[in-house]
Amino acid sequence: MLFLAVALFLFGVLLGTAGHVPVPVTAVGGVAIAAWLTVFFLKERRKTAATMKEARR
Repeated sequence: MLFLAVALFLFGVLLGTAGHVPVPVTAVGGVAIAAWLTVFFLKERRKTAATMKEARR
């Protein structure tokens, strides 16, 4: 998933809207997206772990 996020970020820098804004702004956006994905991943992992724990009972 991280590879996909990095690939999309680089593609955006080269071809997309991100190519028209300064690099620091694009980097901040990339970091914000990476943080959101990390939080989402951790929430889903915790939810799955709780579901598996309930299934074992």
